[in-house]
Amino acid sequence: MNHEKLSMRLERVAIHIPKGSILADIGSDHAYLPCYAVTNGLCDSAIAGEVVEGPYQSARKQVALTGLGDKIEVRKGDGLEVLKPDEATCITIAGMGGTLISSILESGKAKLGKAERLILQPNVGAANVRSWLIENGWELCGEEILEEDGKIYEILIAKKGDPLRPYGVNKQTGLTFGPFLREQFSDIFIKKWQLEKKHFERIIEQLDESGRSGLETKRNELKSQISVIEEVLKG
Repeated sequence: MNHEKLSMRLERVAIHIPKGSILADIGSDHAYLPCYAVTNGLCDSAIAGEVVEGPYQSARKQVALTGLGDKIEVRKGDGLEVLKPDEATCITIAGMGGTLISSILESGKAKLGKAERLILQPNVGAANVRSWLIENGWELCGEEILEEDGKIYEILIAKKGDPLRPYGVNKQTGLTFGPFLREQFSDIFIKKWQLEKKHFERIIEQLDESGRSGLETKRNELKSQISVIEEVLKG
């Protein structure tokens, strides 16, 4: 992977960047995404934020190597603290857990005033991100699910709007499964939740084999989650 050829995961993140954006890529690693976005005219300029020294230096080298120093600024800092208020119009955060993404957004809410779009790719815990979006007035306007190198990823796209609009009457199911992903009902979506169901079934087996007492509540919670998955997988 490089700035000319991204991974499939990052390509699908990039495709949702609105033309003319000022992009902030948080946790930018080698800055491949902002370099790709600027090179391909997906945004006018970009900020690559990185908190770890090694990736920060890698991002600086990458921007220098591609000759994009006039369009991309690499900044070191934690989450959205690398931004000035009202600076970026599109924020991308990819390749982290959903809890961490939510924490970054919560800590940096003051920097989101001019942001028109959030493109978020949690490796796990997408429900946490959806919850944060609802609680903070962001409307989920699209979702993708994909498989790459044996891992399944979800991408969430949000804009300012009515945060409950996509969810209909069953918000909890939408938070867990994704309102757009459930409607699309793709083969990868089905595979993801079949794997989750098997994972919960294995945990129940382990609880039963342990012979420990006082595990009935946990067992019932898992059985309830399995029942919900089975219902959703009926289509």
